[in-house]
Amino acid sequence: MPSLLRRSFGTHGETHRITPGDAGWRYVGFALHRLRPGEQIAEATGDREVILVMVEGKAAFTGAGQDWGVLGERMDVFEKTPPHCLYIPNGQGWAAEAVTDCTIAVCSAPGRGGHSARRIGPEGISLTPRGKGTNTRHINNIAMEAEDYCDSLLVTEVFTPPGHWSSFPSHRHDEDDFPRITYLEETYYHRLNPADGWAVQRVYTDDGSLDEVMAIRDHDVVLVPRGHHPCGAPYGFELYYLNVMAGPRRNWRFVPAPEVEAIIARDA
Repeated sequence: MPSLLRRSFGTHGETHRITPGDAGWRYVGFALHRLRPGEQIAEATGDREVILVMVEGKAAFTGAGQDWGVLGERMDVFEKTPPHCLYIPNGQGWAAEAVTDCTIAVCSAPGRGGHSARRIGPEGISLTPRGKGTNTRHINNIAMEAEDYCDSLLVTEVFTPPGHWSSFPSHRHDEDDFPRITYLEETYYHRLNPADGWAVQRVYTDDGSLDEVMAIRDHDVVLVPRGHHPCGAPYGFELYYLNVMAGPRRNWRFVPAPEVEAIIARDA
Protein backbone atom coordinates (compact mmCIF):
# COMPACT_ATOMS: atom_id res chain seq x y z
CA MET A 1 0.00 0.00 0.00
CA PRO A 2 1.37 3.49 -0.83
CA SER A 3 2.56 5.54 2.13
CA LEU A 4 -0.25 7.55 3.72
CA LEU A 5 2.05 10.31 5.01
CA ARG A 6 3.58 12.57 2.36
CA ARG A 7 6.29 15.06 3.27
CA SER A 8 6.96 18.13 1.12
CA PHE A 9 9.46 17.85 -1.73
CA GLY A 10 10.98 21.11 -0.43
CA THR A 11 10.03 24.66 0.54
CA HIS A 12 9.77 26.29 -2.89
CA GLY A 13 8.07 25.53 -6.20
CA GLU A 14 5.91 22.43 -6.52
CA THR A 15 6.13 20.80 -3.10
CA HIS A 16 3.42 18.12 -3.46
CA ARG A 17 2.07 16.16 -6.45
CA ILE A 18 -0.38 13.38 -5.59
CA THR A 19 -2.16 11.65 -8.47
CA PRO A 20 -4.70 8.81 -8.34
CA GLY A 21 -2.08 6.44 -9.75
CA ASP A 22 0.46 7.49 -7.15
CA ALA A 23 -2.07 7.20 -4.33
CA GLY A 24 -3.40 3.84 -5.47
CA TRP A 25 -6.96 5.03 -5.86
CA ARG A 26 -9.28 6.44 -8.57
CA TYR A 27 -10.49 9.96 -7.92
CA VAL A 28 -8.62 12.53 -5.80
CA GLY A 29 -5.57 14.50 -6.91
CA PHE A 30 -3.70 17.16 -4.97
CA ALA A 31 -0.75 19.44 -5.71
CA LEU A 32 0.82 22.36 -3.88
CA HIS A 33 2.87 25.27 -5.22
CA ARG A 34 4.83 27.67 -3.01
CA LEU A 35 5.82 30.61 -5.22
CA ARG A 36 7.82 33.83 -4.97
CA PRO A 37 6.72 37.12 -6.58
CA GLY A 38 6.87 36.94 -10.38
CA GLU A 39 7.01 33.14 -10.58
CA GLN A 40 4.47 31.47 -12.84
CA ILE A 41 2.73 28.11 -13.24
CA ALA A 42 0.44 26.91 -16.02
CA GLU A 43 -1.43 23.63 -16.45
CA ALA A 44 -4.11 21.99 -18.56
CA THR A 45 -6.91 20.26 -16.67
CA GLY A 46 -7.28 17.38 -19.14
CA ASP A 47 -10.07 15.09 -18.02
CA ARG A 48 -10.12 16.55 -14.50
CA GLU A 49 -11.80 19.55 -12.88
CA VAL A 50 -9.79 21.64 -10.41
CA ILE A 51 -10.36 24.04 -7.57
CA LEU A 52 -7.41 26.36 -7.03
CA VAL A 53 -7.26 27.49 -3.39
CA MET A 54 -5.22 30.52 -2.40
CA VAL A 55 -4.00 29.17 0.92
CA GLU A 56 -1.81 32.24 1.49
CA GLY A 57 -0.70 35.29 -0.48
CA LYS A 58 -1.84 36.77 -3.79
CA ALA A 59 -1.57 35.67 -7.43
CA ALA A 60 -2.98 36.80 -10.79
CA PHE A 61 -4.98 34.09 -12.56
CA THR A 62 -6.19 33.33 -16.06
CA GLY A 63 -8.21 30.24 -16.88
CA ALA A 64 -10.84 28.85 -19.21
CA GLY A 65 -10.32 31.81 -21.54
CA GLN A 66 -10.87 34.47 -18.87
CA ASP A 67 -8.72 36.89 -16.88
CA TRP A 68 -9.69 36.51 -13.22
CA GLY A 69 -7.43 39.22 -11.89
CA VAL A 70 -5.55 39.01 -8.59
CA LEU A 71 -6.95 36.50 -6.11
CA GLY A 72 -5.98 36.20 -2.47
CA GLU A 73 -6.20 38.31 0.64
CA ARG A 74 -4.91 36.51 3.71
CA MET A 75 -1.15 36.49 4.01
CA ASP A 76 -1.14 33.89 6.79
CA VAL A 77 -3.58 31.00 6.68
CA PHE A 78 -4.16 31.33 10.44
CA GLU A 79 -5.80 34.70 9.89
CA LYS A 80 -8.81 32.41 9.24
CA THR A 81 -10.38 34.81 6.73
CA PRO A 82 -12.34 33.16 3.88
CA PRO A 83 -10.15 31.91 1.04
CA HIS A 84 -10.17 33.09 -2.57
CA CYS A 85 -10.62 30.11 -4.91
CA LEU A 86 -11.12 29.44 -8.62
CA TYR A 87 -12.98 26.54 -10.26
CA ILE A 88 -11.75 25.40 -13.69
CA PRO A 89 -13.62 22.55 -15.47
CA ASN A 90 -12.07 19.70 -17.38
CA GLY A 91 -10.83 20.38 -20.91
CA GLN A 92 -9.48 23.82 -20.03
CA GLY A 93 -6.21 25.46 -18.98
CA TRP A 94 -5.20 27.84 -16.23
CA ALA A 95 -2.17 29.92 -15.28
CA ALA A 96 -1.06 31.91 -12.25
CA GLU A 97 1.64 34.48 -11.56
CA ALA A 98 2.57 35.17 -7.96
CA VAL A 99 2.12 38.78 -6.84
CA THR A 100 3.46 38.07 -3.35
CA ASP A 101 4.94 35.00 -1.73
CA CYS A 102 2.01 32.61 -2.01
CA THR A 103 0.80 29.06 -1.50
CA ILE A 104 -1.61 27.65 -4.11
CA ALA A 105 -3.36 24.31 -3.61
CA VAL A 106 -4.59 22.44 -6.70
CA CYS A 107 -7.50 20.13 -5.82
CA SER A 108 -8.61 17.82 -8.63
CA ALA A 109 -11.06 15.05 -9.48
CA PRO A 110 -12.73 13.65 -12.61
CA GLY A 111 -14.71 16.27 -14.51
CA ARG A 112 -17.76 15.82 -16.72
CA GLY A 113 -18.11 19.35 -18.14
CA GLY A 114 -21.18 19.99 -16.03
CA HIS A 115 -20.10 23.35 -14.60
CA SER A 116 -18.52 26.54 -15.87
CA ALA A 117 -15.40 28.24 -14.56
CA ARG A 118 -16.14 30.54 -11.63
CA ARG A 119 -14.68 32.30 -8.64
CA ILE A 120 -15.49 30.72 -5.28
CA GLY A 121 -15.26 32.97 -2.22
CA PRO A 122 -14.49 34.91 -0.26
CA GLU A 123 -18.14 35.99 -0.52
CA GLY A 124 -20.44 33.25 0.68
CA ILE A 125 -17.82 31.51 2.83
CA SER A 126 -18.05 32.09 6.58
CA LEU A 127 -16.16 30.47 9.44
CA THR A 128 -18.60 28.11 11.15
CA PRO A 129 -18.11 26.21 14.44
CA ARG A 130 -18.64 22.46 14.58
CA GLY A 131 -18.53 20.04 17.50
CA LYS A 132 -18.64 20.40 21.28
CA GLY A 133 -16.07 20.95 24.01
CA THR A 134 -12.57 19.92 22.97
CA ASN A 135 -14.10 18.51 19.79
CA THR A 136 -14.88 22.07 18.62
CA ARG A 137 -13.27 23.24 15.39
CA HIS A 138 -14.11 25.89 12.76
CA ILE A 139 -14.99 25.24 9.11
CA ASN A 140 -14.66 27.24 5.87
CA ASN A 141 -16.79 25.30 3.38
CA ILE A 142 -15.40 25.97 -0.09
CA ALA A 143 -17.35 23.47 -2.17
CA MET A 144 -19.22 20.92 -0.11
CA GLU A 145 -22.45 19.19 -1.06
CA ALA A 146 -24.62 22.29 -0.53
CA GLU A 147 -22.50 24.26 -3.01
CA ASP A 148 -23.28 23.01 -6.51
CA TYR A 149 -20.12 24.29 -8.20
CA CYS A 150 -18.48 21.02 -9.27
CA ASP A 151 -18.97 17.65 -10.90
CA SER A 152 -16.98 15.59 -8.36
CA LEU A 153 -14.98 17.71 -5.91
CA LEU A 154 -15.78 18.33 -2.25
CA VAL A 155 -13.38 20.83 -0.64
CA THR A 156 -13.27 22.43 2.80
CA GLU A 157 -10.90 24.09 5.28
CA VAL A 158 -10.80 23.25 8.99
CA PHE A 159 -9.14 25.13 11.87
CA THR A 160 -8.60 23.08 15.04
CA PRO A 161 -7.73 25.02 18.24
CA PRO A 162 -4.83 23.93 20.46
CA GLY A 163 -5.72 20.95 22.62
CA HIS A 164 -8.70 19.96 20.46
CA TRP A 165 -9.62 17.00 18.26
CA SER A 166 -10.94 17.16 14.72
CA SER A 167 -12.56 14.78 12.22
CA PHE A 168 -13.95 13.33 15.45
CA PRO A 169 -15.99 11.42 16.55
CA SER A 170 -14.19 8.99 14.28
CA HIS A 171 -16.04 8.24 11.06
CA ARG A 172 -15.50 6.59 7.70
CA HIS A 173 -16.80 7.07 4.15
CA ASP A 174 -15.39 4.09 2.28
CA GLU A 175 -18.42 2.21 0.88
CA ASP A 176 -20.66 3.04 -2.06
CA ASP A 177 -24.03 2.47 -0.38
CA PHE A 178 -25.92 5.77 -0.65
CA PRO A 179 -27.75 7.10 1.34
CA ARG A 180 -26.25 5.16 4.28
CA ILE A 181 -22.62 5.88 3.32
CA THR A 182 -20.67 7.07 0.28
CA TYR A 183 -17.24 6.14 -1.04
CA LEU A 184 -14.97 9.19 -0.87
CA GLU A 185 -11.20 9.26 -1.09
CA GLU A 186 -9.66 12.10 0.89
CA THR A 187 -6.48 14.10 1.34
CA TYR A 188 -5.52 16.30 4.28
CA TYR A 189 -3.07 19.15 3.70
CA HIS A 190 -1.87 20.16 7.17
CA ARG A 191 -0.48 23.40 8.58
CA LEU A 192 0.71 24.10 12.13
CA ASN A 193 0.86 27.30 14.17
CA PRO A 194 3.60 27.77 15.24
CA ALA A 195 5.20 26.16 12.19
CA ASP A 196 7.58 24.03 14.30
CA GLY A 197 4.63 22.44 16.10
CA TRP A 198 3.17 19.00 15.47
CA ALA A 199 -0.12 17.12 15.50
CA VAL A 200 -1.27 13.52 15.16
CA GLN A 201 -3.58 11.72 12.76
CA ARG A 202 -4.78 8.13 12.94
CA VAL A 203 -6.18 6.24 9.94
CA TYR A 204 -7.76 2.90 10.90
CA THR A 205 -10.40 0.38 9.88
CA ASP A 206 -12.84 -1.48 12.12
CA ASP A 207 -11.13 -4.81 11.42
CA GLY A 208 -7.62 -3.46 12.11
CA SER A 209 -6.32 -4.28 8.63
CA LEU A 210 -5.25 -0.63 8.40
CA ASP A 211 -4.11 1.18 11.54
CA GLU A 212 -1.53 3.96 11.25
CA VAL A 213 -0.80 6.81 13.66
CA MET A 214 1.25 9.61 12.09
CA ALA A 215 3.12 12.57 13.54
CA ILE A 216 2.08 15.55 11.41
CA ARG A 217 4.37 18.45 10.59
CA ASP A 218 3.74 21.76 8.83
CA HIS A 219 2.90 21.25 5.10
CA ASP A 220 2.44 17.45 5.38
CA VAL A 221 -0.28 15.68 3.40
CA VAL A 222 -2.10 12.57 4.67
CA LEU A 223 -3.98 10.19 2.36
CA VAL A 224 -7.19 8.55 3.57
CA PRO A 225 -8.04 5.67 1.22
CA ARG A 226 -10.47 4.07 3.70
CA GLY A 227 -11.27 3.86 7.39
CA HIS A 228 -11.65 6.39 10.19
CA HIS A 229 -9.28 9.36 10.29
CA PRO A 230 -9.35 11.60 13.41
CA CYS A 231 -6.60 14.10 14.16
CA GLY A 232 -5.56 16.00 17.27
CA ALA A 233 -3.66 19.19 18.06
CA PRO A 234 -1.65 19.22 21.30
CA TYR A 235 -1.97 22.15 23.68
CA GLY A 236 0.02 25.06 22.30
CA PHE A 237 -0.27 24.06 18.61
CA GLU A 238 -3.06 25.20 16.31
CA LEU A 239 -3.90 22.91 13.38
CA TYR A 240 -5.25 23.80 9.93
CA TYR A 241 -6.09 21.36 7.17
CA LEU A 242 -7.50 21.56 3.67
CA ASN A 243 -9.66 18.55 2.80
CA VAL A 244 -10.19 17.27 -0.74
CA MET A 245 -12.73 14.48 -1.27
CA ALA A 246 -14.16 12.78 -4.35
CA GLY A 247 -15.78 9.50 -5.31
CA PRO A 248 -18.37 8.00 -7.66
CA ARG A 249 -21.05 10.42 -6.44
CA ARG A 250 -20.83 13.92 -4.96
CA ASN A 251 -22.44 13.23 -1.60
CA TRP A 252 -20.82 13.11 1.86
CA ARG A 253 -22.36 10.35 3.94
CA PHE A 254 -20.44 8.57 6.68
CA VAL A 255 -20.83 6.11 9.54
CA PRO A 256 -19.17 6.41 12.96
CA ALA A 257 -16.64 4.05 14.47
CA PRO A 258 -18.28 1.56 16.87
CA GLU A 259 -16.33 2.90 19.86
CA VAL A 260 -17.69 6.47 19.44
CA GLU A 261 -21.39 5.62 19.03
CA ALA A 262 -21.98 6.15 22.77
CA ILE A 263 -20.32 9.58 22.57
CA ILE A 264 -22.56 10.59 19.68
CA ALA A 265 -25.68 9.38 21.51
CA ARG A 266 -24.69 11.27 24.66
CA ASP A 267 -24.04 14.54 22.80
CA ALA A 268 -27.17 14.37 20.63
